[in-house]
Amino acid sequence: MLSRISFSKTPLVPFKLTKTITVKCLSTSEILVPLKLSFAAYETPSETNKGNPFVILHGLFGSKQNWTSLSKAFHQKTSPQRKVIAIDLRNHGDSPHNKDHTYGHLAADLRQFLQDHDLQKIALMGHSMGGRCAMLFALKYPELVERLIVVDISPAATSPNLNELPKLFDILSNIKLPSNVPLSQARAVVDQQLAEYIADKSLRAFLLTNLIETDNQKYKWRINIPSLTSNFQSIARFPNVGDLKYLGDTLFIGGEKSDFIARIIHKFLGLKDQNIWTKRAMMAGSVEGSEPRGDARNS
Repeated sequence: MLSRISFSKTPLVPFKLTKTITVKCLSTSEILVPLKLSFAAYETPSETNKGNPFVILHGLFGSKQNWTSLSKAFHQKTSPQRKVIAIDLRNHGDSPHNKDHTYGHLAADLRQFLQDHDLQKIALMGHSMGGRCAMLFALKYPELVERLIVVDISPAATSPNLNELPKLFDILSNIKLPSNVPLSQARAVVDQQLAEYIADKSLRAFLLTNLIETDNQKYKWRINIPSLTSNFQSIARFPNVGDLKYLGDTLFIGGEKSDFIARIIHKFLGLKDQNIWTKRAMMAGSVEGSEPRGDARNS
């Protein structure tokens, strides 16, 4: 029987690392077959002297669509002005579905994307699941990453709230999707069902961005629920990567009341909080819409 669930929200605070992140783990020999990813690019054709492109990776249940407004703002306000590229990771948004979904596969997809679009170096930001993909990519291909921003996630032990996330897959799988009605009505019908299990209206609205129309007013979830469910343990843990290092500038952004900041400091740096961040920026709610925060809070 499905139970009612909720996720906490916390403000966000950025801080800079002053030392290198080194992850010491065992390596893996899995064969990674990259997929062609969907993306949205924001640029002005007449621009000259641009910086390296700024690539954004969304989180679990998210898509490039969630970053549309921020992508436009980043493009307009960065100096030097950069092309901004928001990507749909595999099994999300408009990118292909596949039975495999590990951070190794996500990083391989991103590597293929850079090759396909002749991108020599990028500034890279990832949120939540996308943040772990960004960390692994920077560790594996440091020569391709000018600088790294990781939002709402860490490679450290994850939050106990993470155990709530698989329940969302069960809830979505058990929703009775309507047909022969307009999209607005379909979302209202599905929202009413979701409300039986999820009290947070903004979280329901975020999940509903994944409800899409197929043919003749039939509807489906555009995320690959079976694959994400079967691979969830791979999503929940940062992968084994050996003694890889990333020496570039790195910024972590996390919830002000989340203890993942302290754990990052003590686990990877051995420094006290006041030596890490230089300013506080209070931001209500989540960065990417109202994405569930169980994989970031207290991690």
